[in-house]
Amino acid sequence: MTTLENRPNTALLVVDVQAGVVEGAHGRDTVVANIAGLVDQARRERVPVVWVQHNDEELVEGTDGWQIVPELTPDPAEPLVGKSYGDSFEDTTLESVLAGLGVGRLVVVGAETDACVRSTLHGAFARGYDATLVSDAHTAGDKSAWGAPPVAQVIAHTNLYWTYQTAPGRTAGTVETKDVDFGASH
Repeated sequence: MTTLENRPNTALLVVDVQAGVVEGAHGRDTVVANIAGLVDQARRERVPVVWVQHNDEELVEGTDGWQIVPELTPDPAEPLVGKSYGDSFEDTTLESVLAGLGVGRLVVVGAETDACVRSTLHGAFARGYDATLVSDAHTAGDKSAWGAPPVAQVIAHTNLYWTYQTAPGRTAGTVETKDVDFGASH
């Protein structure tokens, strides 16, 4: 249903599952295991896996914290997009990578729920992509010291509002890891 022409394919978009990003994140091990399972499923089904890796002053490229978590290993043939802003499309090669793969639908997982995941979902949707959030495969760190709700509530709220996201000619929604179908819109 994407509004992007000649883009029938789906990709798994893995956002910022980096050591320094998910260290101490809510349900880290479960979320990473869910993402690992989805990466394996996508590879078995020959669905592109596209990795996004953030860098900035606090997450310096090449440092241990910048690395993708050890439980996940991008295949050298899989695209890896570096970014410096929340929205994975902003000032990156992501759009051209997805266009080259004929992708119009994204299944999104990663971190952080209340920053890069949300920004990327909205960025994708505004650019014409169908965007499905895997409800149990994204996480964030505790930001309650700065007035944010507890992380479990942040995740629940994001899942709630993305479930009902709508726009002409595009689909959105959430799905649990166990129900991900890379061939169907949700």
